[in-house]
Amino acid sequence: MNDQGPWGGPRKGGSDGGNGSGDGGGDGPRNPWSPPPQGPGGGGPRKGRGPSLEDLLKNRGRFNVPGGPANKSIWLLAVVALVALWLAFSSIHVLGAEEEGVITRLGAYDRTVGPGVQFTLPAPIEKLQKVDTQAIRTTQIGSTGASQENLILTSDQNIIDMAYEVRWSVRNPARYLFQLEDPAQTVAEVGESAMRAAVANFDLISAIGPGRGEIEAQVRERMQQILDSYGAGITIEAISILQSDPPAEVNEAFKEVNAAKQERESAINNSRAFAQRVIERALGDTARFDKVYAEYRLAPEVTRRRIYYETMEGVLGDVDKTIVDTDGSVTPYLPLPEIRKRAEQPAAGAEASNP
Repeated sequence: MNDQGPWGGPRKGGSDGGNGSGDGGGDGPRNPWSPPPQGPGGGGPRKGRGPSLEDLLKNRGRFNVPGGPANKSIWLLAVVALVALWLAFSSIHVLGAEEEGVITRLGAYDRTVGPGVQFTLPAPIEKLQKVDTQAIRTTQIGSTGASQENLILTSDQNIIDMAYEVRWSVRNPARYLFQLEDPAQTVAEVGESAMRAAVANFDLISAIGPGRGEIEAQVRERMQQILDSYGAGITIEAISILQSDPPAEVNEAFKEVNAAKQERESAINNSRAFAQRVIERALGDTARFDKVYAEYRLAPEVTRRRIYYETMEGVLGDVDKTIVDTDGSVTPYLPLPEIRKRAEQPAAGAEASNP
């Protein structure tokens, strides 16, 4: 009968003298399920084996295993650093010269601050929203292209296609943020309503020509009144009409009519200018005659002779003259200016032939 066990050692109760440890008496392989022999004869644990789980648990406080004091300190420092960063980013705010800050506390408006470094309670207790109050915002209504028309009715039942832009700025940041859901859209809608109301007071010719400046002023005033009634915190800076034309289908005919009216206005203006010149000349002649008459009343004979001489000078100044004396003799008048002029003509011709 074989006394050896399945691992090469003696069976329990065999020739090993009843030792059930299964260590094989020193020659055979050891039972893997049995703990290593202890005591002076067992030799202790073999070289190369690591500490048991029980030893690790006992020595937990003496080694930097997870959960030890060193790791706890690192985690504490990390948490403190994160809290410091959170406080810095949510409590310190830098606003530019053109900005104002609106601060809310627990979601409700608390105060408005100006440019510079501002401090708030950390989020989410207080939050700050920056608003640029110096920027001029522009909202365009309609289009100058033919693809999109913005048709408006005039007082004489005509239709014009208008495109214009609204320039506005923020006056009250808190009202701008919380009073209106979409301020830009509100400005566009109010601008369109104000423009239709203003154009309804002008006829076609005024709306597309001389009345555009007055329309812009009325639209600006009406928009400001409506936005103030809303409490929008917005200031309308200016209204600029970019296009004011009849619909595209009849635009060419209206241009021809407008050109004819401009020619008529130009002719009327020229006639008025000519009439003004004639009137001014007549007034000058009248004033001169009054002065001559005043002199005539003082010295009639002298004045008559002077008027006669001036009149004859104007009549005979540019004609050849012959003097008939009282005794019947005829003396040709020596025209010195004419002789000088005839002498200058050949000299001028010689210079022209010899450049």
